[in-house]
Amino acid sequence: MARKLILTVLLMGSTVSVFYVLLMRLSYLPSPIDLPAVLCLQNCSEQRWHTVAPEQRSNISLSTIDKSKTSILVEKSKYRLTVYYDKKPVKSYPVVFGNNPVDDKSSEGDRRTPEGIFQIRDLYEHPDWSKFFWLDYPTPQSWRKHLSAKLKGQIGWFSTVGSEIGIHGLPQGQDAMIDQRKNWTWGCVSLKNQDVEEIYRIVQVGTIVEIVP
Repeated sequence: MARKLILTVLLMGSTVSVFYVLLMRLSYLPSPIDLPAVLCLQNCSEQRWHTVAPEQRSNISLSTIDKSKTSILVEKSKYRLTVYYDKKPVKSYPVVFGNNPVDDKSSEGDRRTPEGIFQIRDLYEHPDWSKFFWLDYPTPQSWRKHLSAKLKGQIGWFSTVGSEIGIHGLPQGQDAMIDQRKNWTWGCVSLKNQDVEEIYRIVQVGTIVEIVP
């Protein structure tokens, strides 16, 4: 009897695990590793990474920058991306966003740019947009916002959190979209190609990217 009960429990546990992994791969649930942070079992507060205003720029040459000390601040309301060195602003660039540039991202397809603190998980040349900095969205904070929106009825229960958020350039010859603040992406941050190519040389995997309203 005990043996049968143990086998039943193991079978149920295995089934639940397989179902969870399936939902995780479909972006309905976070990774088990992130669960403590998502459920606020750990420190949930997220402090601002950049505390010095972009206007207080330091006179540092980008050609001499140590990549490990580089970080990025994106201000959605100001359509501005600023490169920081050792948490001091160095240079700013104009940017555009998703079709809904004001609100924070809560689900896939809402065409909003997510807010929070991210890291570059990969960077590579892109066939259509010059360069692509792939961010580690969704973070535990992103998942909390997503699940909270579901509980509040702001998005459907079958909505997914989304993925593939990054920073990239433009189709060739379309710099005017930046100058005119034409928000054309599905949630990514977009710069002029010459600007994204300049930044590409001074960032690396792990570089902090903070996106604020």
